Amino acid sequence: MNDFIFYFKMGLFHVLDIKAYDHILFLIVLAVVYEFIHWKKVLWLITLFTIGHSITLALSAYGVLKIDVDLVEFLIPLSIFITGLMNVLTASKASVGKENQNLFFALFFGLIHGLGFSNYFKIMIGKTSDKLIPLLEFAGGVEAAQIIIVLTILLIGTLTQSIFNVNRRDWILVVSSIVMGFAFQMMIDRIFW
Repeated sequence: MNDFIFYFKMGLFHVLDIKAYDHILFLIVLAVVYEFIHWKKVLWLITLFTIGHSITLALSAYGVLKIDVDLVEFLIPLSIFITGLMNVLTASKASVGKENQNLFFALFFGLIHGLGFSNYFKIMIGKTSDKLIPLLEFAGGVEAAQIIIVLTILLIGTLTQSIFNVNRRDWILVVSSIVMGFAFQMMIDRIFW
């Protein structure tokens, strides 16, 4: 039980760590196009990201996948920027329910984000022969943290749109643009060539 709590907490705090805010930024741009009435899609969004994240963690933990850390550290903010840009370009369409592109981004870019944590995860599990159980426990923590973040984004969006009478399109444009600004600065800071 102690191992479960350890790996679950590691997954939880991996996402909620404010110093590693790239994960939070990505979840913001993924979730900003949704409303509470889209709870099924939001659940898929969170789960697909966790699946993508876990696949690359597993491949790395088992020594199947080795990718240059500097490249991955650049690709993470690039994935955030691309998702935000797609939100901006399709904000008027998203306001009438076209959010499916973010489900693809959640899975595909989840693969990249998993690579960003893979070296630390390998160190964390050490030479443990059973890597699957810690990976699943860690993924459970990641999933729980993502639910917290996405529900917070949905709540803030709902309050902003209802109390301040901000239309959904403007909400998507403003939030996505702010996140793109952060991601752009991160890309500049992480240029690897």
